[in-house]
Amino acid sequence: MQIRTLVAASLVFSAGSALLSPGWAQTAQPAASSASAPGASPSAPAQASANAAAASDAMSGTAAWYGRKFNGRKTASGQRFNAAAMTAAHPSLPFGTRVRVTNTANKRSVVVVINDRGPTTPGRMLDVSQAAAKKLGFTRAGTASVTLEVVGRSTQRSTRS
Repeated sequence: MQIRTLVAASLVFSAGSALLSPGWAQTAQPAASSASAPGASPSAPAQASANAAAASDAMSGTAAWYGRKFNGRKTASGQRFNAAAMTAAHPSLPFGTRVRVTNTANKRSVVVVINDRGPTTPGRMLDVSQAAAKKLGFTRAGTASVTLEVVGRSTQRSTRS
């Protein structure tokens, strides 16, 4: 229910404003659109789509990691989990999305591929593999404050759509 509310809200807020939800924030960046051209009046769905795309570009919140205990188990995408791979679980980003994760405390960053759903713990926005957590420098702490930036799509195909 909370995700549906977030998606609906992100479709109606204007670019440049922030949408806050418990545990994480999603900040909109101004989107390049034909609305800035003189005399242009884009349709409401086109404007909503542009705002949603801009809103999904940058997010911040808490990340945790999961590791060897889950090695070999199937992820929500159908792939087998590998704690040594640079992967992550996110509640709504499409499988195969490449995301740059930056630890806000030490500024270390890695690019991971979304291949699972989660986290299920309230207040968390992302679960990363053990390898990603190690590179980000928070395996001992268990969680970290991070920012996410969508950087593209993976060329790998998941076994589920």
